[in-house]
Amino acid sequence: MGEVKLLGTRHSPYLYRVIWALKLKGIPYEFIEQDLDNKSPLLLQSNPVHKKIPVLIHGGNPIAESVIILQYIEDKWPQNPLLPSDPYEKALARFWVKFADEKGLSISKVFRSSGEEQEKARKESLEMLEIIEEHAPGLGQKKFFGGDKIGMVDLTLGRLAHWMGVIEEVTGVKIKEAGKFPRLEAWMKNFKEDPVIKENLPEFKDTLAVMKRARETLLASK
Repeated sequence: MGEVKLLGTRHSPYLYRVIWALKLKGIPYEFIEQDLDNKSPLLLQSNPVHKKIPVLIHGGNPIAESVIILQYIEDKWPQNPLLPSDPYEKALARFWVKFADEKGLSISKVFRSSGEEQEKARKESLEMLEIIEEHAPGLGQKKFFGGDKIGMVDLTLGRLAHWMGVIEEVTGVKIKEAGKFPRLEAWMKNFKEDPVIKENLPEFKDTLAVMKRARETLLASK
């Protein structure tokens, strides 16, 4: 199979996308934690373009960017598929993976900003949630976006089930209004209760402490 290594930081939602995929497919790996304030030679060598985590190294070959890594994992280890076999359903899933990856950045902007910029990011995040609630296929009809098993869309949107609540508490900004997104809230509950996800999710209080320090440092540097 070749040795699998995973570079990341323990409270990154992008890292956990990859962890969940590897766990769902039963792929053993070595986790190598990174200090982003003092980036290791291995990280810089493995991702010289963006110098970011996560990075998956398989058989000595590095793959960067979480969604690209998910696609690699799906292609390399087809057991327990994360994408549908039907070409149309697969294309639809890839559309929502792309949507989640791109539009989900607005939630990160809420965390990284303040004032008018933060309010703009909050509105963009709310709009994203409204689109998912109204248009995402299968939401509210089945346990997960792709059906009764977790798929790539669920993994890409996993940050909503854990990190969004952390960001709301750290910033004091409410992104998701209670009761406004019943289908999305049901999905979040199902997602967090899945055994693989539940066993591989950081503690809320630990993530909260890490992100609170990170926000204080971020705002102080502006």
